[in-house]
Amino acid sequence: MAAAANVDPAELAKFQTQAHSFWDPAGAFRTLHAINPVRVQFIAARATLKGARVADVGCGGGALSEALAAHGAKVIGVDLSEAMIEVARLHAATSGSPVEYQLLDAETLAAQQPHSFDVVTCMELIEHVPDPPSLVAALAALLRPGGLLFMSTINRTPQAFALAIVAAEYLLGLVPRGTHEYARFIRPAELSALARNAGLTLSDLTGVRYDPLTHRCESGHDPQVNYMACFASAGARD
Repeated sequence: MAAAANVDPAELAKFQTQAHSFWDPAGAFRTLHAINPVRVQFIAARATLKGARVADVGCGGGALSEALAAHGAKVIGVDLSEAMIEVARLHAATSGSPVEYQLLDAETLAAQQPHSFDVVTCMELIEHVPDPPSLVAALAALLRPGGLLFMSTINRTPQAFALAIVAAEYLLGLVPRGTHEYARFIRPAELSALARNAGLTLSDLTGVRYDPLTHRCESGHDPQVNYMACFASAGARD
């Protein structure tokens, strides 16, 4: 791990304490599991996963990592939560998933394996790190020429504050209170600017809507609250 990792200890502690319930369908991460198939569909529609080298940055307990591996990708999942990595490894051992998990941040992985991945994913992480530009630069550095970066996060809008914080955390209890801070949310234009500064081009962006009553999730909506984005690196693949 880097000596000065791009991590907020308080943010990390939130997820450390909830790691044990990651794979519980009624636990603290049930919303994530409802959203996960939509994320996988978004990625699989834009990237060839079979045989691709994939880095899942901020992998948590491994829900996305395992799903991408099930599509034939060779996946490495990295996270700075020791508890989450342990949960991910235990679940992979039980499920037979071939995902490799490491306790690393994006910057360290990029230094160790620059330009090594066809696909990089980073879901719901950028709003939790103290240095978003450093994170995006590291994600870009991981990509091979022509590689694709997939990110998801929360928009900084009044709608997002009302739904992602007030409703999800305090009224409905979908996620633990204090999971999100409104000031850390990032607008699509801001994320696109960070990606552009890192040499990436926005190729697609879509909103995601989650229904807390039915626990159903759909993409293709206005990105006023949750959204996913796909960025492409320059050049052609080998």
